[in-house]
Amino acid sequence: MSENCLFCKIVKGEIPAKIVYTDDDCVVFHDIHPAAPVHLLMVPRHHIVSMQDIKPEDAGWLGRMLTQVQHIALTNGCNPGPEGGFRLTTNSGLEGGQEIKHLHFHILGGKRPWQGFTPIKN
Repeated sequence: MSENCLFCKIVKGEIPAKIVYTDDDCVVFHDIHPAAPVHLLMVPRHHIVSMQDIKPEDAGWLGRMLTQVQHIALTNGCNPGPEGGFRLTTNSGLEGGQEIKHLHFHILGGKRPWQGFTPIKN
């Protein structure tokens, strides 16, 4: 854990978040500035800066996290099947658009078009 990391503080429960899923590997919560009707952040419990820092020994926890994405997306408002779906993204590094230096995945979905979507205030 990193003492000054926003996501580490959320994982430790020091900063409140609307958590929708948690296990030994990750915490998933609603983004406070949603870009889609469903916009969740999946954050590993341990501090790792970005995908640029992933090593072969991280395959276990990272793989377990990613196998939960479909369940998390579907139980939080994404629609199943080829007519539904979701998007999973991560930004890595400054040039990749990463704003918080803790690896995280965005789970985005819901009815389209997303243009004109009005974020729900938490």
